[in-house]
Amino acid sequence: METNRIILSYCKNFDKIINTDFLEDDTLSLQLVKIYKDFIFKIDINNELDVAKVKELDKTMCKYVDDYFFRKTLQKEILTIKVKKSAGDVIRTIVDSIISIFKKYEEDSTRKIYISRWI
Repeated sequence: METNRIILSYCKNFDKIINTDFLEDDTLSLQLVKIYKDFIFKIDINNELDVAKVKELDKTMCKYVDDYFFRKTLQKEILTIKVKKSAGDVIRTIVDSIISIFKKYEEDSTRKIYISRWI
């Protein structure tokens, strides 16, 4: 019980992500939320890499809930992920892919602001 409380302290957006109402036929979003819950509650809280990954996943899923364009990008990209049979932990592999898609999206969506000069 105490472990769950510590894990939830790392996931600032947990309630928002879990309580989001998706469309009835949006099974992909429901599966992503299930993967999110499964992953965060099975990490080792003493492993700094796992804690960092949970924080990153929480940030990514919050962006998924809030940003329509990221949601569509992730839904399109997630279908292209291939998990090898030799991969030990399938959920961890999918989470790594989700985080890498988020990082790529962040890099691509950097806005360039041009200040026009008035004459």
